Amino acid sequence: MESIYIPHLLAIPENTQEIAVEMFLPNLETLTPVRGKLQVRHGQTYLEVSAEVEAIATLVCDRCLQHYNHRLQVETTELIWLEEETEPLPQEREVRVGDLSEVLSPKGHFDPEMWLYEQLSLAMPLQKTCGEQCQGTTPVKAGNEATIDRRWASLEVLKAAFDES
Repeated sequence: MESIYIPHLLAIPENTQEIAVEMFLPNLETLTPVRGKLQVRHGQTYLEVSAEVEAIATLVCDRCLQHYNHRLQVETTELIWLEEETEPLPQEREVRVGDLSEVLSPKGHFDPEMWLYEQLSLAMPLQKTCGEQCQGTTPVKAGNEATIDRRWASLEVLKAAFDES
């Protein structure tokens, strides 16, 4: 997917470009291609970007460490302000709440592929669980000691080897 030169949006009907999406995004591992549509509208001082896309990703459960498939669905709209940056930004500066928005140059480019990647990344669940029925890991008994998590069994064997020496 090619980047969009922002001034070209003013020359097309209704200042709007619609893009049919069916592709695998780099750096986003999905089983299916990202499918849907993306719309970019030039509103003179802003870009209105909206998308309805979906894909299926394979995630690892945080509780039981099993792989499971998760449907990513994004239906969102974002306003990106168009503003010329007249002065160079300092390395460090105080950030006001009003500065927490995306700003592009009105003579620059908009990268729809990167924008889609960001939106799908934000749609990933923070806590990855394979379902409500997930029991987590099953603890195992190690000799006459207390119950230990099976993921630590290899470390327990190594510890016993050092204790014997």
